[in-house]
Amino acid sequence: MTEMRAERDSMGTVEVPADAYYGAQTKRAVDNFPISGWCLPATMISAMGLVKYACGVANHDLGKLTGTGKQPLNDAQVQSLLDAALEVADGKLADQFPVDVFQTGSGTSSNMNLNEVISNRATELAGGDRMSEQKVVHPNDHVNMGQSTNDTFPTAIHVAVANTIDKTLLPSLKRLHAALSAKAQQWDRVIKIGRTHLMDATPLRLGQEFGGFARQIELSVQRAIAARDAVLELPVGGTAVGSGINTHPEFGSRVANVLAEKTGLPFIEAVNHFEANSQRDALVHSHGDLKCVAQTLFNVANNIRWLGSGPRCGFAEVSLPSRQPGSSIMPGKVNPVMCESMMQLTARVLGNDTCMTVSGAAGGNFQLNIMMPVMAHTALESIQLLASGVDAFIDFCVDEMEANEEACEASVEQSLSMCTSLNPLIGYEMAAKLAKEAFSTGQTIRELCIERKILPEDSLTEALDPWSMTEPRE
Repeated sequence: MTEMRAERDSMGTVEVPADAYYGAQTKRAVDNFPISGWCLPATMISAMGLVKYACGVANHDLGKLTGTGKQPLNDAQVQSLLDAALEVADGKLADQFPVDVFQTGSGTSSNMNLNEVISNRATELAGGDRMSEQKVVHPNDHVNMGQSTNDTFPTAIHVAVANTIDKTLLPSLKRLHAALSAKAQQWDRVIKIGRTHLMDATPLRLGQEFGGFARQIELSVQRAIAARDAVLELPVGGTAVGSGINTHPEFGSRVANVLAEKTGLPFIEAVNHFEANSQRDALVHSHGDLKCVAQTLFNVANNIRWLGSGPRCGFAEVSLPSRQPGSSIMPGKVNPVMCESMMQLTARVLGNDTCMTVSGAAGGNFQLNIMMPVMAHTALESIQLLASGVDAFIDFCVDEMEANEEACEASVEQSLSMCTSLNPLIGYEMAAKLAKEAFSTGQTIRELCIERKILPEDSLTEALDPWSMTEPRE
Protein backbone atom coordinates (compact mmCIF):
# COMPACT_ATOMS: atom_id res chain seq x y z
CA MET A 1 0.00 0.00 0.00
CA THR A 2 1.33 3.44 -1.01
CA GLU A 3 2.33 5.61 1.92
CA MET A 4 0.46 8.92 1.89
CA ARG A 5 0.91 12.34 3.44
CA ALA A 6 -1.54 15.15 4.03
CA GLU A 7 -1.22 18.31 1.94
CA ARG A 8 -3.43 21.37 2.40
CA ASP A 9 -4.71 24.00 -0.01
CA SER A 10 -7.44 26.65 0.27
CA MET A 11 -10.14 24.01 -0.14
CA GLY A 12 -8.87 21.72 2.60
CA THR A 13 -6.67 18.66 3.07
CA VAL A 14 -5.80 16.10 0.38
CA GLU A 15 -3.93 12.83 0.64
CA VAL A 16 -0.88 12.78 -1.63
CA PRO A 17 1.68 9.99 -2.21
CA ALA A 18 4.38 10.51 0.39
CA ASP A 19 7.25 10.40 -2.11
CA ALA A 20 5.64 12.96 -4.47
CA TYR A 21 7.03 16.46 -4.71
CA TYR A 22 3.65 17.80 -5.83
CA GLY A 23 0.86 18.70 -3.44
CA ALA A 24 -2.87 19.11 -2.97
CA GLN A 25 -3.80 21.15 -6.04
CA THR A 26 -1.92 18.79 -8.33
CA LYS A 27 -3.70 15.79 -6.82
CA ARG A 28 -7.07 17.47 -7.28
CA ALA A 29 -6.27 18.12 -10.93
CA VAL A 30 -5.15 14.52 -11.49
CA ASP A 31 -8.46 13.34 -10.03
CA ASN A 32 -10.55 15.90 -11.95
CA PHE A 33 -9.06 15.37 -15.40
CA PRO A 34 -8.67 11.65 -16.19
CA ILE A 35 -9.04 12.55 -19.88
CA SER A 36 -6.25 11.61 -22.28
CA GLY A 37 -3.21 10.45 -20.38
CA TRP A 38 -1.27 13.16 -22.23
CA CYS A 39 0.81 15.33 -19.95
CA LEU A 40 2.39 18.61 -20.99
CA PRO A 41 5.51 18.03 -23.12
CA ALA A 42 8.88 17.95 -21.39
CA THR A 43 9.90 21.08 -23.30
CA MET A 44 6.96 22.94 -21.77
CA ILE A 45 7.75 21.77 -18.24
CA SER A 46 11.36 22.80 -18.75
CA ALA A 47 10.30 26.24 -19.94
CA MET A 48 7.98 26.62 -16.95
CA GLY A 49 10.89 25.82 -14.65
CA LEU A 50 13.04 28.39 -16.43
CA VAL A 51 10.32 31.02 -16.12
CA LYS A 52 10.01 30.33 -12.37
CA TYR A 53 13.79 30.69 -12.08
CA ALA A 54 13.68 34.02 -13.91
CA CYS A 55 10.81 35.20 -11.70
CA GLY A 56 12.77 34.20 -8.61
CA VAL A 57 15.83 36.11 -9.79
CA ALA A 58 13.75 39.21 -10.55
CA ASN A 59 11.95 39.10 -7.20
CA HIS A 60 15.24 38.65 -5.34
CA ASP A 61 16.93 41.48 -7.21
CA LEU A 62 13.94 43.71 -6.44
CA GLY A 63 14.21 42.82 -2.75
CA LYS A 64 10.80 41.16 -2.69
CA LEU A 65 11.66 37.63 -1.53
CA THR A 66 13.86 38.83 1.35
CA GLY A 67 11.80 41.91 2.12
CA THR A 68 9.22 42.68 4.77
CA GLY A 69 6.38 40.65 3.29
CA LYS A 70 4.83 37.52 4.75
CA GLN A 71 7.49 34.97 5.74
CA PRO A 72 10.55 36.55 4.08
CA LEU A 73 13.32 34.22 2.94
CA ASN A 74 17.01 34.44 3.70
CA ASP A 75 19.57 34.30 0.90
CA ALA A 76 20.15 30.55 1.32
CA GLN A 77 16.44 29.85 1.05
CA VAL A 78 16.17 32.03 -2.05
CA GLN A 79 19.02 30.02 -3.57
CA SER A 80 17.17 26.81 -2.80
CA LEU A 81 14.15 28.16 -4.70
CA LEU A 82 16.31 29.06 -7.68
CA ASP A 83 18.13 25.71 -7.59
CA ALA A 84 14.83 23.80 -7.45
CA ALA A 85 13.48 25.78 -10.42
CA LEU A 86 16.61 24.99 -12.42
CA GLU A 87 16.25 21.30 -11.57
CA VAL A 88 12.82 21.43 -13.17
CA ALA A 89 14.24 23.28 -16.16
CA ASP A 90 16.91 20.58 -16.50
CA GLY A 91 14.31 17.79 -16.45
CA LYS A 92 15.46 16.31 -13.15
CA LEU A 93 11.91 16.14 -11.71
CA ALA A 94 10.14 15.19 -14.92
CA ASP A 95 7.99 12.49 -13.33
CA GLN A 96 6.35 15.00 -10.97
CA PHE A 97 4.04 16.60 -13.53
CA PRO A 98 1.09 14.23 -14.02
CA VAL A 99 -1.67 16.73 -14.87
CA ASP A 100 -3.58 16.01 -18.09
CA VAL A 101 -3.37 18.46 -21.00
CA PHE A 102 -7.16 18.79 -21.05
CA GLN A 103 -7.41 20.65 -17.74
CA THR A 104 -8.40 24.11 -16.68
CA GLY A 105 -7.95 26.30 -19.75
CA SER A 106 -5.62 28.82 -18.14
CA GLY A 107 -3.13 26.14 -17.14
CA THR A 108 -3.61 26.92 -13.44
CA SER A 109 -3.44 23.24 -12.52
CA SER A 110 -0.04 22.90 -14.17
CA ASN A 111 1.20 26.21 -12.78
CA MET A 112 0.30 25.10 -9.26
CA ASN A 113 1.78 21.67 -9.97
CA LEU A 114 5.04 23.49 -10.72
CA ASN A 115 4.75 25.78 -7.70
CA GLU A 116 4.19 22.82 -5.40
CA VAL A 117 7.08 20.81 -6.81
CA ILE A 118 9.50 23.73 -6.57
CA SER A 119 8.23 24.59 -3.07
CA ASN A 120 8.74 21.07 -1.75
CA ARG A 121 12.08 20.56 -3.46
CA ALA A 122 13.32 24.00 -2.32
CA THR A 123 12.16 23.26 1.23
CA GLU A 124 14.14 20.02 1.08
CA LEU A 125 17.23 21.77 -0.30
CA ALA A 126 16.95 24.38 2.45
CA GLY A 127 17.02 21.67 5.11
CA GLY A 128 13.31 21.75 5.86
CA ASP A 129 10.78 18.91 5.96
CA ARG A 130 8.74 18.72 2.78
CA MET A 131 6.37 16.30 4.49
CA SER A 132 5.32 19.11 6.82
CA GLU A 133 2.34 21.33 6.04
CA GLN A 134 4.52 24.35 6.84
CA LYS A 135 6.84 24.90 3.88
CA VAL A 136 10.04 26.86 4.24
CA VAL A 137 9.47 28.00 0.65
CA HIS A 138 5.75 28.54 0.04
CA PRO A 139 4.24 27.63 -3.39
CA ASN A 140 2.12 30.78 -3.67
CA ASP A 141 3.83 33.37 -1.48
CA HIS A 142 7.35 32.67 -2.76
CA VAL A 143 7.46 30.53 -5.92
CA ASN A 144 4.46 32.34 -7.47
CA MET A 145 5.32 35.79 -6.10
CA GLY A 146 4.34 38.64 -8.43
CA GLN A 147 2.77 36.21 -10.86
CA SER A 148 -0.50 34.78 -12.11
CA THR A 149 -1.00 31.66 -14.17
CA ASN A 150 -2.57 34.04 -16.68
CA ASP A 151 0.74 35.69 -17.51
CA THR A 152 3.37 33.09 -16.60
CA PHE A 153 1.78 30.08 -18.30
CA PRO A 154 1.59 31.77 -21.73
CA THR A 155 5.08 33.15 -21.11
CA ALA A 156 6.32 29.59 -20.67
CA ILE A 157 4.55 28.54 -23.89
CA HIS A 158 6.34 31.32 -25.78
CA VAL A 159 9.68 30.37 -24.27
CA ALA A 160 9.17 26.68 -25.03
CA VAL A 161 8.04 27.30 -28.63
CA ALA A 162 10.78 29.80 -29.46
CA ASN A 163 13.52 27.77 -27.82
CA THR A 164 12.45 24.46 -29.39
CA ILE A 165 12.23 25.98 -32.85
CA ASP A 166 15.64 27.55 -32.38
CA LYS A 167 17.42 24.54 -30.90
CA THR A 168 15.79 21.63 -32.78
CA LEU A 169 13.77 22.59 -35.86
CA LEU A 170 16.06 25.21 -37.37
CA PRO A 171 19.20 23.03 -37.26
CA SER A 172 17.26 20.17 -38.88
CA LEU A 173 15.89 22.35 -41.68
CA LYS A 174 19.31 23.86 -42.34
CA ARG A 175 20.78 20.37 -42.58
CA LEU A 176 18.07 19.33 -45.05
CA HIS A 177 18.75 22.40 -47.15
CA ALA A 178 22.44 21.50 -47.26
CA ALA A 179 21.70 17.87 -48.18
CA LEU A 180 19.36 18.80 -51.03
CA SER A 181 21.77 21.47 -52.26
CA ALA A 182 24.53 18.85 -52.39
CA LYS A 183 22.32 16.56 -54.49
CA ALA A 184 21.47 19.47 -56.78
CA GLN A 185 25.16 20.13 -57.40
CA GLN A 186 25.99 16.43 -57.76
CA TRP A 187 23.26 15.87 -60.36
CA ASP A 188 23.65 19.07 -62.35
CA ARG A 189 24.72 17.20 -65.53
CA VAL A 190 21.83 14.71 -65.51
CA ILE A 191 19.23 15.60 -68.18
CA LYS A 192 15.64 14.48 -67.62
CA ILE A 193 12.17 15.34 -68.79
CA GLY A 194 10.07 17.91 -66.98
CA ARG A 195 6.45 17.36 -66.05
CA THR A 196 3.56 19.78 -65.67
CA HIS A 197 0.02 18.61 -64.90
CA LEU A 198 1.73 15.19 -64.53
CA MET A 199 2.23 15.30 -68.31
CA ASP A 200 5.47 15.41 -70.32
CA ALA A 201 7.05 18.85 -70.58
CA THR A 202 10.38 20.24 -71.77
CA PRO A 203 13.70 18.93 -70.43
CA LEU A 204 15.48 20.13 -67.34
CA ARG A 205 18.38 18.87 -65.28
CA LEU A 206 17.85 16.67 -62.25
CA GLY A 207 20.10 19.08 -60.39
CA GLN A 208 17.80 21.95 -61.27
CA GLU A 209 14.81 20.03 -59.97
CA PHE A 210 16.55 19.31 -56.67
CA GLY A 211 17.80 22.89 -56.56
CA GLY A 212 14.14 23.88 -56.53
CA PHE A 213 13.54 21.53 -53.58
CA ALA A 214 16.55 23.04 -51.80
CA ARG A 215 15.18 26.54 -52.30
CA GLN A 216 11.84 25.43 -50.84
CA ILE A 217 13.65 24.34 -47.69
CA GLU A 218 15.74 27.52 -47.61
CA LEU A 219 12.48 29.46 -47.53
CA SER A 220 11.21 27.09 -44.85
CA VAL A 221 14.20 28.06 -42.72
CA GLN A 222 13.13 31.68 -43.05
CA ARG A 223 9.55 30.77 -42.09
CA ALA A 224 10.75 28.84 -39.05
CA ILE A 225 12.74 31.89 -37.98
CA ALA A 226 9.57 33.97 -38.37
CA ALA A 227 7.68 31.38 -36.29
CA ARG A 228 10.29 31.70 -33.55
CA ASP A 229 10.35 35.48 -33.63
CA ALA A 230 6.55 35.73 -33.49
CA VAL A 231 6.58 34.67 -29.82
CA LEU A 232 9.45 36.75 -28.44
CA GLU A 233 7.09 39.15 -26.63
CA LEU A 234 6.34 37.75 -23.17
CA PRO A 235 3.12 38.33 -21.16
CA VAL A 236 4.89 38.04 -17.77
CA GLY A 237 4.28 41.12 -15.65
CA GLY A 238 0.60 41.41 -16.52
CA THR A 239 -0.48 39.07 -13.68
CA ALA A 240 -4.24 38.38 -13.56
CA VAL A 241 -5.78 40.60 -16.25
CA GLY A 242 -2.89 42.63 -17.67
CA SER A 243 -2.89 45.41 -15.08
CA GLY A 244 0.13 44.03 -13.21
CA ILE A 245 -1.61 43.88 -9.86
CA ASN A 246 0.59 42.53 -7.02
CA THR A 247 3.84 42.81 -8.94
CA HIS A 248 6.65 45.35 -9.32
CA PRO A 249 6.54 47.63 -12.41
CA GLU A 250 9.97 46.37 -13.47
CA PHE A 251 9.16 42.71 -12.92
CA GLY A 252 8.17 41.83 -16.50
CA SER A 253 11.20 43.41 -18.13
CA ARG A 254 13.57 41.88 -15.59
CA VAL A 255 12.13 38.39 -16.14
CA ALA A 256 12.40 38.81 -19.91
CA ASN A 257 16.04 39.85 -19.55
CA VAL A 258 16.88 36.77 -17.46
CA LEU A 259 15.14 34.49 -19.96
CA ALA A 260 16.99 36.14 -22.84
CA GLU A 261 20.29 35.60 -21.06
CA LYS A 262 19.55 31.95 -20.27
CA THR A 263 18.28 31.00 -23.75
CA GLY A 264 20.25 33.31 -26.02
CA LEU A 265 16.98 34.52 -27.57
CA PRO A 266 15.96 38.22 -27.54
CA PHE A 267 12.85 37.92 -25.39
CA ILE A 268 11.20 41.20 -24.39
CA GLU A 269 8.36 42.28 -22.14
CA ALA A 270 5.02 42.54 -23.93
CA VAL A 271 4.31 45.94 -25.46
CA ASN A 272 0.72 45.79 -24.17
CA HIS A 273 -0.06 43.44 -21.30
CA PHE A 274 -3.81 43.52 -21.86
CA GLU A 275 -3.31 42.10 -25.34
CA ALA A 276 -0.61 39.72 -24.19
CA ASN A 277 -2.73 38.26 -21.38
CA SER A 278 -5.99 37.94 -23.26
CA GLN A 279 -5.03 36.75 -26.73
CA ARG A 280 -2.80 34.08 -28.19
CA ASP A 281 -2.52 35.59 -31.66
CA ALA A 282 1.27 35.30 -31.59
CA LEU A 283 1.02 31.53 -31.11
CA VAL A 284 -1.49 31.24 -33.96
CA HIS A 285 0.85 33.30 -36.15
CA SER A 286 3.81 31.16 -35.16
CA HIS A 287 2.03 27.90 -35.91
CA GLY A 288 0.80 29.32 -39.22
CA ASP A 289 4.42 29.61 -40.33
CA LEU A 290 5.03 26.06 -39.10
CA LYS A 291 2.03 24.92 -41.13
CA CYS A 292 3.67 26.39 -44.23
CA VAL A 293 6.89 24.54 -43.40
CA ALA A 294 4.87 21.34 -43.04
CA GLN A 295 3.12 21.67 -46.39
CA THR A 296 6.48 22.34 -48.05
CA LEU A 297 7.98 19.20 -46.51
CA PHE A 298 4.92 17.20 -47.58
CA ASN A 299 5.35 18.49 -51.12
CA VAL A 300 9.09 17.76 -51.31
CA ALA A 301 8.68 14.26 -49.88
CA ASN A 302 5.80 13.50 -52.24
CA ASN A 303 7.74 14.68 -55.28
CA ILE A 304 10.72 12.55 -54.29
CA ARG A 305 8.35 9.62 -53.78
CA TRP A 306 7.05 10.03 -57.34
CA LEU A 307 10.56 10.41 -58.78
CA GLY A 308 11.51 7.13 -57.08
CA SER A 309 8.43 5.21 -58.25
CA GLY A 310 9.05 1.92 -59.98
CA PRO A 311 11.52 0.30 -60.09
CA ARG A 312 10.52 -0.82 -63.60
CA CYS A 313 7.04 0.51 -64.27
CA GLY A 314 7.29 3.99 -62.76
CA PHE A 315 9.58 6.98 -63.28
CA ALA A 316 12.54 5.54 -61.35
CA GLU A 317 14.61 8.65 -62.03
CA VAL A 318 15.90 8.57 -58.47
CA SER A 319 16.78 5.39 -56.59
CA LEU A 320 15.60 5.62 -52.99
CA PRO A 321 17.37 3.62 -50.27
CA SER A 322 15.82 0.28 -49.35
CA ARG A 323 14.89 0.54 -45.69
CA GLN A 324 12.65 -2.50 -45.11
CA PRO A 325 10.54 -5.13 -46.91
CA GLY A 326 7.49 -3.44 -48.35
CA SER A 327 4.88 -6.14 -48.55
CA SER A 328 3.66 -9.12 -46.58
CA ILE A 329 2.55 -10.84 -49.80
CA MET A 330 4.72 -9.48 -52.64
CA PRO A 331 8.30 -10.74 -52.24
CA GLY A 332 11.05 -8.26 -52.98
CA LYS A 333 8.81 -5.20 -52.92
CA VAL A 334 10.36 -2.10 -51.34
CA ASN A 335 8.38 1.06 -50.62
CA PRO A 336 9.31 4.77 -50.18
CA VAL A 337 8.67 4.53 -46.45
CA MET A 338 10.59 7.63 -45.40
CA CYS A 339 8.59 9.78 -47.80
CA GLU A 340 5.40 8.25 -46.46
CA SER A 341 6.47 8.91 -42.89
CA MET A 342 7.15 12.56 -43.69
CA MET A 343 3.81 12.93 -45.44
CA GLN A 344 1.94 11.50 -42.45
CA LEU A 345 3.64 13.61 -39.81
CA THR A 346 3.19 16.79 -41.82
CA ALA A 347 -0.48 15.93 -42.28
CA ARG A 348 -0.69 15.84 -38.48
CA VAL A 349 0.89 19.30 -38.28
CA LEU A 350 -1.55 20.64 -40.87
CA GLY A 351 -4.38 19.30 -38.73
CA ASN A 352 -2.81 20.77 -35.62
CA ASP A 353 -3.07 24.20 -37.21
CA THR A 354 -6.84 23.97 -37.10
CA CYS A 355 -6.66 23.29 -33.35
CA MET A 356 -4.39 26.29 -32.88
CA THR A 357 -6.62 28.56 -34.95
CA VAL A 358 -9.83 27.57 -33.18
CA SER A 359 -8.14 27.83 -29.77
CA GLY A 360 -6.86 31.29 -30.54
CA ALA A 361 -10.11 32.56 -32.04
CA ALA A 362 -12.65 31.07 -29.64
CA GLY A 363 -10.54 30.77 -26.50
CA GLY A 364 -9.64 34.42 -26.01
CA ASN A 365 -12.57 35.92 -24.13
CA PHE A 366 -12.09 39.33 -22.49
CA GLN A 367 -8.91 39.16 -20.37
CA LEU A 368 -7.91 35.50 -20.78
CA ASN A 369 -7.57 32.72 -23.30
CA ILE A 370 -8.92 29.52 -21.76
CA MET A 371 -7.49 26.98 -24.22
CA MET A 372 -3.80 27.42 -23.48
CA PRO A 373 -2.77 23.94 -22.35
CA VAL A 374 -3.92 22.34 -25.59
CA MET A 375 -2.23 25.12 -27.56
CA ALA A 376 1.02 24.43 -25.72
CA HIS A 377 0.78 20.69 -26.34
CA THR A 378 -0.21 21.12 -30.00
CA ALA A 379 2.44 23.67 -30.94
CA LEU A 380 5.25 21.74 -29.29
CA GLU A 381 4.06 18.47 -30.82
CA SER A 382 4.21 20.08 -34.26
CA ILE A 383 7.74 21.37 -33.73
CA GLN A 384 9.00 18.04 -32.43
CA LEU A 385 7.35 16.09 -35.26
CA LEU A 386 8.86 18.38 -37.88
CA ALA A 387 12.35 18.33 -36.36
CA SER A 388 12.46 14.56 -35.81
CA GLY A 389 10.85 13.85 -39.17
CA VAL A 390 13.33 16.01 -41.05
CA ASP A 391 16.29 14.38 -39.30
CA ALA A 392 15.05 10.90 -40.18
CA PHE A 393 14.31 11.95 -43.77
CA ILE A 394 17.86 13.20 -44.22
CA ASP A 395 19.56 10.24 -42.58
CA PHE A 396 17.48 7.45 -44.10
CA CYS A 397 16.45 8.86 -47.47
CA VAL A 398 18.05 12.03 -48.84
CA ASP A 399 21.68 11.23 -48.04
CA GLU A 400 21.44 7.79 -49.64
CA MET A 401 19.48 8.70 -52.78
CA GLU A 402 21.12 8.03 -56.13
CA ALA A 403 20.33 9.35 -59.59
CA ASN A 404 19.22 6.84 -62.24
CA GLU A 405 20.81 8.60 -65.20
CA GLU A 406 19.66 6.05 -67.77
CA ALA A 407 16.02 6.40 -66.74
CA CYS A 408 16.32 10.17 -66.71
CA GLU A 409 17.81 10.42 -70.16
CA ALA A 410 15.73 7.68 -71.79
CA SER A 411 12.52 9.67 -71.72
CA VAL A 412 13.93 12.94 -73.01
CA GLU A 413 14.10 12.01 -76.68
CA GLN A 414 10.64 10.43 -76.50
CA SER A 415 8.95 13.57 -75.20
CA LEU A 416 6.57 15.30 -77.58
CA SER A 417 7.34 18.57 -75.81
CA MET A 418 10.71 18.56 -77.54
CA CYS A 419 8.85 20.39 -80.28
CA THR A 420 8.64 23.46 -78.01
CA SER A 421 12.11 24.58 -79.07
CA LEU A 422 10.93 24.57 -82.70
CA ASN A 423 8.35 27.31 -82.05
CA PRO A 424 10.68 30.22 -82.91
CA LEU A 425 11.71 28.47 -86.15
CA ILE A 426 8.48 27.00 -87.57
CA GLY A 427 5.71 28.54 -85.44
CA TYR A 428 3.37 27.15 -82.78
CA GLU A 429 0.76 25.73 -85.18
CA MET A 430 3.25 23.71 -87.23
CA ALA A 431 4.98 22.46 -84.07
CA ALA A 432 1.64 21.36 -82.64
CA LYS A 433 0.85 19.37 -85.80
CA LEU A 434 4.23 17.67 -85.58
CA ALA A 435 3.58 16.70 -81.94
CA LYS A 436 0.20 15.18 -82.77
CA GLU A 437 1.57 13.27 -85.75
CA ALA A 438 4.58 12.01 -83.82
CA PHE A 439 2.23 10.70 -81.12
CA SER A 440 -0.01 8.92 -83.62
CA THR A 441 2.89 7.34 -85.53
CA GLY A 442 5.06 6.50 -82.52
CA GLN A 443 7.96 8.53 -83.88
CA THR A 444 10.09 11.01 -81.99
CA ILE A 445 9.95 14.69 -82.92
CA ARG A 446 13.46 14.42 -84.26
CA GLU A 447 12.65 11.43 -86.46
CA LEU A 448 9.58 13.11 -87.91
CA CYS A 449 11.42 16.36 -88.60
CA ILE A 450 14.17 14.49 -90.43
CA GLU A 451 11.63 12.53 -92.44
CA ARG A 452 9.72 15.69 -93.41
CA LYS A 453 12.89 17.73 -93.90
CA ILE A 454 11.40 20.43 -91.65
CA LEU A 455 14.79 22.08 -91.02
CA PRO A 456 18.35 21.71 -92.21
CA GLU A 457 20.18 19.03 -90.24
CA ASP A 458 22.48 21.42 -88.36
CA SER A 459 19.59 23.73 -87.44
CA LEU A 460 17.53 20.76 -86.28
CA THR A 461 20.40 19.38 -84.19
CA GLU A 462 20.86 22.75 -82.52
CA ALA A 463 17.15 23.27 -81.92
CA LEU A 464 16.60 19.80 -80.41
CA ASP A 465 19.67 19.81 -78.17
CA PRO A 466 18.27 18.82 -74.73
CA TRP A 467 21.01 20.56 -72.76
CA SER A 468 20.40 23.91 -74.44
CA MET A 469 16.71 23.56 -73.53
CA THR A 470 17.63 23.63 -69.83
CA GLU A 471 19.20 27.10 -70.02
CA PRO A 472 17.62 30.44 -70.96
CA ARG A 473 18.16 31.54 -74.54
CA GLU A 474 16.59 33.88 -77.07
